[in-house]
Amino acid sequence: MAIILGIDPGSRITGYGVIRQIGAKSEYLGSGCIRVAADDLSMRLNQIFNGVSEIITQFQPDYFAIEQVFMAKNPDSALKLGQARGAAIVAATQHDLPVAEYSARQIKQSVVGKGNAEKTQVQHMVVQLLKLAKTPQADAADALAVALCHNHTQQSLLRMSGVARKTVRGRLR
Repeated sequence: MAIILGIDPGSRITGYGVIRQIGAKSEYLGSGCIRVAADDLSMRLNQIFNGVSEIITQFQPDYFAIEQVFMAKNPDSALKLGQARGAAIVAATQHDLPVAEYSARQIKQSVVGKGNAEKTQVQHMVVQLLKLAKTPQADAADALAVALCHNHTQQSLLRMSGVARKTVRGRLR
């Protein structure tokens, strides 16, 4: 059993999603958005760092997963996104969390089954997979998808390595 924190970085809104991995299944623990109000980029990065640190302290995750930067049409936006990612990653490393990075295509493939899925499809599958009563805000849903992708990736790696955990009378074999 492990707790996974997923992050969908943004310089104005950073989504977060926290799940508990129970074997191949996932259980919803929490999600939301860190909304930064400052106009100054350095202050926004500080707010992201502090917000992610607070979430880590609250949920005590075992793993940290984050979406990779994609090349946007606007290079300035891509740079700001990269800096927001950096602030979140530093918060994770300050708490000694291992960091995993996934492309948007990998995340969509893992959650929806198609690497070119629409945001609404990702939201729908997050609701279905985590059995949520209502649809989370888009950035929070994307962050939950990142956490689910990490869980699915780890489970696939375990299956591929042949490390199937079998128990006999409650003991690992």
